[in-house]
Amino acid sequence: MKIAIVGAGAIGGYVGAKLSLAGEDVTFIVRGANLDAISRNGMKLILEDGSEHIARAKATDNYRLAGRQDLVILALKAHQLESIADQLHHLLGPETAIVTMQNGIPYWYFHKNGGALEGSILKTVDPTGEISEKIPASRVIGCVVYPASELIAPGVVRHFEGERFPLGELDGSHSERVTRISECFVKAGFKAPVLDDIRSEIWLKLWGNLSFNPISALTHSTLVDICQFPLSRALAAALMTEAQAIAHKLGITFRVPLDKRIAGAEKIGKHKTSMLKDVEAGRALEIDALVGSVIELARLTHTPTPHLDTVYALVKLLAKTFEEERGQLQLQRVA
Repeated sequence: MKIAIVGAGAIGGYVGAKLSLAGEDVTFIVRGANLDAISRNGMKLILEDGSEHIARAKATDNYRLAGRQDLVILALKAHQLESIADQLHHLLGPETAIVTMQNGIPYWYFHKNGGALEGSILKTVDPTGEISEKIPASRVIGCVVYPASELIAPGVVRHFEGERFPLGELDGSHSERVTRISECFVKAGFKAPVLDDIRSEIWLKLWGNLSFNPISALTHSTLVDICQFPLSRALAAALMTEAQAIAHKLGITFRVPLDKRIAGAEKIGKHKTSMLKDVEAGRALEIDALVGSVIELARLTHTPTPHLDTVYALVKLLAKTFEEERGQLQLQRVA
C-alpha cells in the first residue's frame, strides 16, 4: 500500500518503520531535524531485544509532493491536527482512508454513533470545526494505540513494549477497507483486530490516560508510584469512576473492572506517562483531548465531575505557567 505517516514521533516513527520494513510504500510527512535525519539515514528502529533496523522510507515536508495515498496515518497529537488540516487534501484520492492515532476522545466521536448527540462537535478537541471540515469523518478508521515507544533522537525510535493497534469503522461495520488495513498491519507484525465497537476500546485506554497522565504531570510520579501511594490511588479511582458514569450514559461498556485497570497500570512499573514526558521536555500538554473532552461530555450528559474538574484546572494552570515561561525565555533570547 502507498501509506503516508503524518508525524514521525514515538508512534508514527514506530508504525512507519515497521510498515516500510514489511514492504509497504511509506512516506513520512515531517519537518525539521526529523526530516533531515530520515532523508539522510532512513528511520532507525530499535526493538525490545536491542536489534536495530533501518527503514529506507521517503520523507518530505511537502504534502503536494507526497501525492495521493492509499492510506494516511495521522500520528500527531490531538492538539496538532488543526495545524495540518489545510494540507491533508493533497494526500487524499477518491478511496483514501485515514487512520487516526490520537489519544483521548477523537474529533469524530459523534459521527455515525447514533443517539441524540449524533453529529455533535466537541469544542475541546475541534474548537473551530476546521478539523471535522478538512478531515472528513467518512474517511476515518478509528484506532487505539497500545505500544510504548520513544523518539530518542531525530530519526531514531526505540520500542519498549506492545504491538496492539485495534481498528474499527465508526459505524461498527467490517468493511473491505478496514479489513485490508488490518491485514496490512498484521503483515508488518502488529496485532490489529477489527472491532465492532471502537469507541468502547477508546474509553478503555482513556480510562487510564485521563487519571494517570494528569496526576503524573502534577506530581512527577511514575505509574507504580501513583498506584501504590494510597492517596493518589484513591484519586485515580475517583477520576475513573466519574468517567465511567459519563461513558455509561453514552452506551459504553468496559470489558475490564476498574480495580483491574489500576492493577494493570501498577504492573507496568516505573513508567513515565506521555504527559509527564511532555512536562519534562517543555512540550504542550494533551490536556483537552484527555480530560477537557471528558468534562465536555459530562456537561452534555449532565454528569457531575468534581474530581475531574479540579484536576483539569490544576493541569491547565500548569500548562499556562509553562507557556508563559517559554514566552519569557524566547523574549530574553531575542533581547
